[in-house]
Amino acid sequence: MQPAASQTNPPAKPILDVKNLWVRYDSQIVLEDVGLTIGGPGEILGIIGPNGGGKTTFLKTILGLVKPSKGTVAVFGDAPEKARKYIGYVPQYSKFDYEFPISVLEVVLMGRLKHAGLFRRYSKEDKEAAYEALKTVGMLDFKDKQIGEISGGQRQRVFIARALSNRPKFLLMDEPNTGLDTFMQEELYKILEELKKEMAIIVISHDIGAVSAHMDKIACLNKKLFFHDSKEMSKDDFVAAYGCSIDLVAHGVPHRVFDSHAYAHGSHTHSECGCSTPIQLNKTDQSNNTDQKKPEEK
Repeated sequence: MQPAASQTNPPAKPILDVKNLWVRYDSQIVLEDVGLTIGGPGEILGIIGPNGGGKTTFLKTILGLVKPSKGTVAVFGDAPEKARKYIGYVPQYSKFDYEFPISVLEVVLMGRLKHAGLFRRYSKEDKEAAYEALKTVGMLDFKDKQIGEISGGQRQRVFIARALSNRPKFLLMDEPNTGLDTFMQEELYKILEELKKEMAIIVISHDIGAVSAHMDKIACLNKKLFFHDSKEMSKDDFVAAYGCSIDLVAHGVPHRVFDSHAYAHGSHTHSECGCSTPIQLNKTDQSNNTDQKKPEEK
């Protein structure tokens, strides 16, 4: 994707530089001493973690929608609210009245409002950017359809196109595969592989297998951020973040291998720690990974 002619390129600074970030809601600590630097485009960072671990709050802090209680967040060397013109954001849930008579194209054009303004007509450049974004996600043929007439997975692709219509240099995605079937999820990750050539991408996801297979680097966030600038995560980090023991193995075919359930959880339940049940390997995986421990049968 090429930046729009009227949009200047961002300063030659790190795309993201977070230092000693703390966020509190009243007396509740949501983010604790988080640090993260993304130098430039070319990689997708997947962030996993239990529900309530602060993942969405972290993205909103990068956007300048949530103010730090302590620490600093810089996007392209500037305050987040001043750098929003370089950021695309796909929220976890898009609050939208699907009965409202608005077309797919008009939804995507909403991503250009910062360029057009609330009471101005969309320019030729705005429409070209919207067409380009729809083409990128495979939804150009649906541009004249009403948003309420298409499927949930198609709507999600439209919302991704809305974020791309701004031609961002930094893309934030909160559970972008929500509502997508397996085929569309694979198509989404193919799109991200192309997009990362022009931008940095952070993806929040609960799908550990998909993160392992498709992300370039992985971090785990549960108030604190556990990140070693790589695709693999140690068991100790996972225990610290999730409160349960797990091996995350990423070598082509992602799978998870748990320690014994009693050891991993003690007296708490899955719902309390936010982890999932083990993924069973298929026959091919099992034959290629006979040295791996198997989940304990209940």
